[in-house]
Amino acid sequence: MIKPALPKGTRDFAPEAVRKRRYLFQTIQQCFEAFGFEPIETPAMENLSTLLGKYGEEGDKLIFRILNNGDILPLAQRARDSRELANLLAEKALRYDLTIPFARFVVMNQHQLVFPFRRYQIQPVWRADRPQKGRYREFYQCDADIVGSRSLFNEVELIGLYQEVFSRLQLRVRIRINHRKWLLALAETCGNAAWLTPITTAIDKIDKVGVEQVESELREKGFPTEAITLIRGYLELPNTPAEAFPAVLQLLRHHPAATDAVQDVEFILKHLSQNEPERATVQIDFTLARGLDYYTGTILEVNSEEVAMGSLGGGGRYDNLTGLFGLPDVPGVGISFGVDRIFDVMESLHRFPATTHRSTQMLWLRIDDMLMPQILEYVRQFRNQGISTEVYPDAAKIDKQLKYADRKGIPFAILLGSREYAAQVIGLKDLRHGTQEQVPLSQVMQVIRQKLQEPER
Repeated sequence: MIKPALPKGTRDFAPEAVRKRRYLFQTIQQCFEAFGFEPIETPAMENLSTLLGKYGEEGDKLIFRILNNGDILPLAQRARDSRELANLLAEKALRYDLTIPFARFVVMNQHQLVFPFRRYQIQPVWRADRPQKGRYREFYQCDADIVGSRSLFNEVELIGLYQEVFSRLQLRVRIRINHRKWLLALAETCGNAAWLTPITTAIDKIDKVGVEQVESELREKGFPTEAITLIRGYLELPNTPAEAFPAVLQLLRHHPAATDAVQDVEFILKHLSQNEPERATVQIDFTLARGLDYYTGTILEVNSEEVAMGSLGGGGRYDNLTGLFGLPDVPGVGISFGVDRIFDVMESLHRFPATTHRSTQMLWLRIDDMLMPQILEYVRQFRNQGISTEVYPDAAKIDKQLKYADRKGIPFAILLGSREYAAQVIGLKDLRHGTQEQVPLSQVMQVIRQKLQEPER
């Protein structure tokens, strides 16, 4: 006998959880389409060559490879080390995110797309990460990207999209903003532009390990004391624009890239709607690194202000991404929503609407089988009117049927026996409030529709 178990980092979802997740997907999708984004989908697997080298050294380690079919022993004998063996045994992999597949999609479909192209995509991704709270090996991403335009109004739009989604979900979040050019200027001011990747990789871990561990990692990689001191000064910069802009320019000795970054972030903050209290606040955060190699400009990350959790979303500008696939000069900027973490936050705060807890709105009790043809006709009419309806299938005591409705959270039950049918009425039980009334058959649809619209007390 096989003991039932799930692979680590994956989850099953029961009906109630699926309904809640659908609520999240629908809310986000409605916002995507309200902002003019168009849907695409890409395969779950990509060629390994498409993915490798796009996420940094740490990201490459987390790619799930798919083992080739056929005899693998000859390949194993050819390999010189474990890394070469892994590449020989796998030519394909599960997608790590939706951004690199999107870049490939743009290159392959460039002549059919209208630029600037505004795309959204809602699909699962896979990462061979260490499972922990809020971190899974299989999870959904919801991405929105704009490619074919260098305008900073695109960043303004995407931040506005974040604000709209989290406002609709009634979640208080903080949107952090940084700029890769500040990080590039930091690397060059430290003494070497090639230090950008190790600096961003180390800083990207600061929320998990703290400043001391970041410094220790850089020291192990051979960074001189002066550079580490400069990096600490950078990480301690203030985050209010009035203080942040002069401070970062002074620290980075008015490096041209730092000046460009100040102008970009200044423009974005100026054009954002910051005066609506229900919308998420946007804050400069120099500790934000997002260690993906393809970012070239602004970078963003969203964090809950109510629950200790990893980022609920993130993104940034990537002006050279399609160049990796032979199509240079197609700038882009995009964001992603971490739906699984958003789900966990919503669940812990009990923010899902009551309507997501149920699917069936009406249960017809099985009382008199002689009336089943009439009942099934009424059920058909209810369903045609968009009222989710089911009939209890078994001949059981009324108490058992009502207990079934209660456990499923069904708000209404209908009783139609021979006496009710002779009088052309139904017995309508409001299971939410424990009341019952008789309703004329000719008015049953109108009465039920009205009751379904009433707020629950």
